[in-house]
Amino acid sequence: MRDVEHAWPAEDASLHHSFGVWPLVIDDTTSILEWDPPRHVKMKARGWPAGSAHVVVDVEPAPGGCTVTLTEDAVEGPGLLVLKPIRTAILLVRNKETLNRLAFLSEGHAEGK
Repeated sequence: MRDVEHAWPAEDASLHHSFGVWPLVIDDTTSILEWDPPRHVKMKARGWPAGSAHVVVDVEPAPGGCTVTLTEDAVEGPGLLVLKPIRTAILLVRNKETLNRLAFLSEGHAEGK
């Protein structure tokens, strides 16, 4: 993350992110499409020239905490040329790691906790 607009996470607010490995780093934005705290957020993550994706995070109460579900899929650009089963498999690996990192932070295992 490079910057976050003051209104984040209000609808239409954006955060500015970078991804990739130098020298192939892409700077772009992720914006909020739907915001229903603490249960749901839908975002549009841009990463042009690769395209953009919708990312949805849903939170459901569960015994001892909550269950977080993260779904993502391409909605624009060249990413749509990749067959959906292949996109799904690739995103599953990345999103599983994202959820593992979120759990690590939220359960107080981050450095300094």
